[in-house]
Amino acid sequence: MKIVLTCLFGLESCVRDDLTAIGYDRSNINVSDGVVTLNADDDTWEMDVARVNMWTRRAERVLFEVGSFPAREFSELFDGTCALPWDEFIPEGYAFIINGYSRKSKLFGISACQSLIKKAVVKSLCKARGLGADGIIAEDAAKGMVRIQFGIVNDVVSVMIDTSGEGLHKRGYRPLTHEAPIRETLASGMITLGRYKPFGKEALADPFCGSGTILIEAAMMACNIAPGKNRTFSYENLPYIGEYARKKALEEALDLEDSEPSDDCFFYGSDIDPKAIESSLRNAKAAGVSDHIKFTVADAATRTPSALAKITGFDRTMVITNPPYGGRLMTVEEAYEIYKMISSLYLTSQGFCRPGMRLSVISPDDSFELATGHKADKRVKLYNGNIKCQLNNYFKLK
Repeated sequence: MKIVLTCLFGLESCVRDDLTAIGYDRSNINVSDGVVTLNADDDTWEMDVARVNMWTRRAERVLFEVGSFPAREFSELFDGTCALPWDEFIPEGYAFIINGYSRKSKLFGISACQSLIKKAVVKSLCKARGLGADGIIAEDAAKGMVRIQFGIVNDVVSVMIDTSGEGLHKRGYRPLTHEAPIRETLASGMITLGRYKPFGKEALADPFCGSGTILIEAAMMACNIAPGKNRTFSYENLPYIGEYARKKALEEALDLEDSEPSDDCFFYGSDIDPKAIESSLRNAKAAGVSDHIKFTVADAATRTPSALAKITGFDRTMVITNPPYGGRLMTVEEAYEIYKMISSLYLTSQGFCRPGMRLSVISPDDSFELATGHKADKRVKLYNGNIKCQLNNYFKLK
């Protein structure tokens, strides 16, 4: 059984790391653009679905593959879909919907593919349930819903069933109240791609913390708190996986959690907006990490290396942040001034890190480098929603 994890472009390696951290062998994991696939054991795949949903920090959604087949014509798409064992995966009376995408394939009309796949699934169910060629499949969304996802890439069709429901970036600790928040999955990926490691005697600070997402995700990682701990998943309503699988996965997660405050790990966030700090405090409490993060109202310009060292008590600090940028909360010119201020605080005039500092900033494309004139030591292409971004990592000292 193939378990398929979709993710934001640029986070594929992080999702693979999520799976190896759970305990899956790297040889059973395949990575492609925006997709990571786990070859699960046929005897345990239902429990694997629950564990992956519970623990993956950087994936957007977890699905399992019903089947795959080549298709360059609509007749091949219909016949291939119809041949799959839909009666095993769509309980009687459940409603089902079709969504999908096509890339580099002859079949590219999404609405036409959706309609044809729906007809093929109905035909397969009618045949399996002895309803005849003209039978009708009763669908009651109140009883249950199966979300079918198809992907057509290079003329090969993969047909899957979604097990997550709402996107996995919705952890359950943050209401959508703060302006332009960063996705939890992207924030978690930034922490790893910025090479931050908890308990490495290095504080983590965000001077534009907003709703606190980056720091909350870092603290959850440090405490080994499962990201899916406080939410539900659509697989719970599928009788062949069910609520027991989530209950078992949650029990395992709680046994692995260690949320005791530590002297060698420090998280600090500030924002000039008092409402943002209020939101950060609420979100950290809901996530179970409020004892690990200090939030204060402050102008980012005052968060100098010496000020951060005094606050954290650490000789080394990594600043990782998602500052406001042009087209999101302000003009391009205003965003550039913020970038220059960040650079002057934490980088020398030659673009090296100031003593005791590391810096990781996400910006649209290379706008941070252009504004500051300093090339990043390592850059990673990412997407923040539909915005193409770049994570600019600075770690070299002169």
